[in-house]
Amino acid sequence: MSCRALIADDEDLCRQVVRSYLGAAADVEIVAETATGDDTARQLLELRPELVFLDVQMPEGDGFEVLRAVWPHHQPVVIFTTAYDRYALQAFEAHALDYLLKPFTPTRFQQALARAREQLRLTAQARPPGLGELVAGPPVAPLRRLLIKEGRRFFFVKLAEVMYVEADGNYLVLHTQDGRRHLLYESLTRLEKQLDPATFVRISRGCVLNLDYVASLETYFNGEYIVSLQPPGATLKWTRLYRDNANAFFARQG
Repeated sequence: MSCRALIADDEDLCRQVVRSYLGAAADVEIVAETATGDDTARQLLELRPELVFLDVQMPEGDGFEVLRAVWPHHQPVVIFTTAYDRYALQAFEAHALDYLLKPFTPTRFQQALARAREQLRLTAQARPPGLGELVAGPPVAPLRRLLIKEGRRFFFVKLAEVMYVEADGNYLVLHTQDGRRHLLYESLTRLEKQLDPATFVRISRGCVLNLDYVASLETYFNGEYIVSLQPPGATLKWTRLYRDNANAFFARQG
């Protein structure tokens, strides 16, 4: 059976080694590579790969913090890859399938991969087929919440509570209805593709708006709009480049 894998390591060379060893595995698709703990947790929850090659020491959350955040929601097969043997007991207590000490040989890697294949096969046999496996499933549903990391704490923010999202360098700022701001390491374009287009629309190069919080639009210069939000206080500019997206707002009024 085929499986989808994620490679998590803050060292590019280490990710490259795992990637090269997986190159000969036609049944394994690499769906993402990550270099930080918070990005790893987010990608695991969003992409839900069946297998993860997980480093222990990473910035913004180590491998064990990642598993604690993800485990209640998604339980992939875990193969730790680390240069330190002192974490082995903790890794197996965290239900890791294998523990690869760097630098590991291709033979040792393939042994771990073979164990992962067998574990995934047994899991698939034990799970009764769902309706989605018997008939063509529906399209992937839009995201309903986002995983946020602040300090050493992971938590979810419901997208229904997000009024708008602004780009800020390599981060996004989520503005929620309670007046809070949360940082997310993500690109606006990639996030937009995962949102419900009937609710979230791009209004400028650096902003995506939740239409549920729009109180009114006021015409402005050069075909632009001023957006007033509810609860009152915030206003945004809907730029001319994205004016066609305003049809989604007017369609709600019909």
